[in-house]
Parts: sequence; structure tokens; C-alpha cells
Amino acid sequence: MSEILSLRAINRALLSRQRLLGRAALPAADSGEARAAMVVETIEHLVGLQAQAPFPPYYGLLSRLDGFRPDDLAALITGRNVVRIALMRGTIHLVSARDCLPLRRLVQPVIERGMRNAYGKQLAGVDAGALAAAGRALVEAEPMTFSQLGQALAERWRDHPPHALAQAVRAFVPLVQVPPRAVWSQSGPSRHTSAERWLDQPDAPAGTAQAPALGLADLVRRYLGAFGPATVRDVAAWSRLTGLRAVMEQLRPSLVTFRDERGAELFDLPSAPRPGADVPAPVRLVAEFDNLVLSHAERSRVVSAENIKRISTINGVIPGTVLIDGFVAGMWRLATSRDATTLSIELFGPIRERDALVHEAGRVLAFCSPDASHDIRFGPLT
Repeated sequence: MSEILSLRAINRALLSRQRLLGRAALPAADSGEARAAMVVETIEHLVGLQAQAPFPPYYGLLSRLDGFRPDDLAALITGRNVVRIALMRGTIHLVSARDCLPLRRLVQPVIERGMRNAYGKQLAGVDAGALAAAGRALVEAEPMTFSQLGQALAERWRDHPPHALAQAVRAFVPLVQVPPRAVWSQSGPSRHTSAERWLDQPDAPAGTAQAPALGLADLVRRYLGAFGPATVRDVAAWSRLTGLRAVMEQLRPSLVTFRDERGAELFDLPSAPRPGADVPAPVRLVAEFDNLVLSHAERSRVVSAENIKRISTINGVIPGTVLIDGFVAGMWRLATSRDATTLSIELFGPIRERDALVHEAGRVLAFCSPDASHDIRFGPLT
């Protein structure tokens, strides 16, 4: 009989894997290489940060690393050490250069399936190989927005919508967004080139130093290391991959298993931290779109069914969330004017940790606008 893990025990295990129970301190500012290596290691441990919008990854790292500064990530983006690319669930993730192509190869079926579901009828009769080759040549000659790419492709495929053509290239070719997009305090359109060109990894076969081999079993282990203990359904919800039951059965001898309070089987790495239900969980402000709240089929480990409805918006934007005692207890949002920044917090109920929450909000304000005046407001987000 498998040991039963309570909801709080599963929550504390998840927070520990997500590095939200205690922040690691970055090395001193003059230790540039060591700081960069620690930020990259954090991104890789989390198997990437959700990055549908340009700047949530900065706040995702801020919530997990003590002493983190905007330039710590901005320099990695401009230095091509990390990139933004469509990966798990077909959504944009920030990942390391080392992880980029190996992860993309694994989730490629998911991305192509999503594209065909959305645009298959509009692309009927288009040769996928020819379209991919044409699109790759265009973006490798000069990074392009999807609008520019679609218009250029439509000169050849005149009977098909430019947007559908561009999205097909996005599916068939691993496109990364290039700076200044997502560089702190800068702005710019989403322009794309191929990961191979941007990372100088031309046609690197899997298993080489440029493209280390990564299999589904490796992906599952990494998921458990960042999000476990978890069910097969959880892994599928995070990745959208199919056939994972067979992979989990293959891994079973090397894993440990538990049951949750509903009887579902949970898989885990034997040596992964499971700190226990009674371990205190500090107040945290979690970034918009954070994978903490998006990466399980059963999300009650961090957010109740009632509160899932509160943070789910019609347009698919997942707001920043407030963690109290390890669970989502509210939402937060920043508003910036020329000389002032306001952090607004909407709580879903009364809390006793208001002082700690104000302190955490002050930390976020000092990070994002150190030279502006700051205001913290409680009430409905509008």
C-alpha cells in the first residue's frame, strides 16, 4: 500500500521544488559569471519559465532568487544564453540555450498538432516542407515579425492567409524571439529567427555537444524534479504530450509512488525533497503566467477550484498571484506612471500575514522601479 500524502504535504513538496519555500542568494554583484550561472541553473531546474508576455520571467526569478536584478536576466537574453520559444503546451517559454532545441524536439508533435487544428483548413494544399524551407530562409536572412513573414510568404502562396502561413512556419521551424523584445526597460516588436541561427547550432544532430540527447523519460524526470510528486495526467497537462503512461511505467522501478487523498497515484524521484505538511510557507508574490499554477491537471495542490475561477480570465491572461501559507489567496498587479509605481492586491479573504505581504510587495516595487515613488493598495483589481 502506497503512503498517502496530504494536500498540504504535496503543496510543500511543490513549493520546495519550485524554490518558493526559501530563496537562494545570488553571489555578489562583482561575481558576474557565478550570478549568470545560478540564474541559468534556476531556469533549467524549472524546465523554463512561462513567458507569453515579455517580463513575467523577471518576476518569476525575483520570487525565487535573493538579490536578483533585472540586468541578471537581460544580459542573458542579449548574450544569447537564454531564449524565448514556443515549447510546452505550444506557449512561449524562456529556456536556456542548452535546453532550447532538445526540448523543442520533444514537444514538436504538440506544436504541429495545435497548428493543424487551428490552421489546417486554411493551409490545405500547401507543401509543409517547402513552406518551412521558405520561412526559414526568410527569418534567417533577417529577423521578422509574423506580419512581415506572412506577407512575404503570401507572395508565393497567394491563395492562403498570410497569418496562417506565418503560424505554420512557427510550428515547423523553431523560432526564437530576438532582442530588444523582453530586454528590461526596452521595447520592440516580436521579431523572430531560427533557434539554430540565433544560437549558432546549425543542423546539430541530437546527441552532440550542441544538441544533447533528451528523451521522454528524461523530460518526465525533470518535470518531477520541478513539479512533483505528480500523476500521469499532471505531466500530460504540462506538456500536452501523449503516450506518457507507457513512459511512466518504464520509469516505475526507478521512482517512488504515493497516493493523494483522493486515491490518485503520484510518481516522484526518490531523492526529491518532500519537506512535510507542517513546514512553514512564506508569503510570495508569484508572477503572471507562472508555471506554478499552470502545470498540473489537479491544481488544488496550490489553488482551490473556487480560486481557479477567480484567476482565470476570458482572454487567457493569468494574473500575478499571492501565496499565503502556500496557497493562492489573491491576485496582484503593477501600474506604472512617469514617476510612481502602484502595486495593487486583491485578496480572496481575510489573512493574518498582512505585514509580510506588504514587505513582499515592497520588495517587488524596489525591484521594478527603484527610483519612483511607491504605493501599495488593497482592493479589487480593475
